[in-house]
Amino acid sequence: MFGGFGNRAAAYAKVSVETGVNTADPHKLILMLFDGALLQVRTAGIAIGNQDIPGKGTAISKAIEIIINGLKVSLDMNAGGELAQRLAALYDYMSERLLYANLHNSQPALDEVAGLLATLREAWAEIRSQVQPSAA
Repeated sequence: MFGGFGNRAAAYAKVSVETGVNTADPHKLILMLFDGALLQVRTAGIAIGNQDIPGKGTAISKAIEIIINGLKVSLDMNAGGELAQRLAALYDYMSERLLYANLHNSQPALDEVAGLLATLREAWAEIRSQVQPSAA
C-alpha cells in the first residue's frame, strides 16, 4: 500500500504530525514549530557535510518558512509589545543567517541559528511549566 519501508515511515510520520497539529493547544503548536525549524537546520547541516546542495537548499528553505511564516507570524505585536518586536527582529536575523549559510555552506551560521532556536524553545517550554505545572 505504501511501498517500501521508507515510504511507510514517511506516511506514519506525516500522520503523526497531522494528528499532533489537530490536537495541540496553541502553546504546543509553537513548540512544534520550534522543533520543525530545529530539525530542518540540523538536516541542512547534515546535507552540507554530505555535499548535498539540493538537500541543503530545501532544508534551509523549510527552516526559513517555519521561522518567518510560522513563528514570526504567530507573534501578537499589540499584546507582546517590545518583546514581540525583539522576537520579530530575531526571527528576521535568523532568516538572514540561514540565507548566508545557504550561500556560503556555513556550518557556523547553522549552529548559531540552531542555538538561538533551542534557547527560545527552552524558554517557551519553561513558560508552559510555570503556567501549567502538570502540562510539563
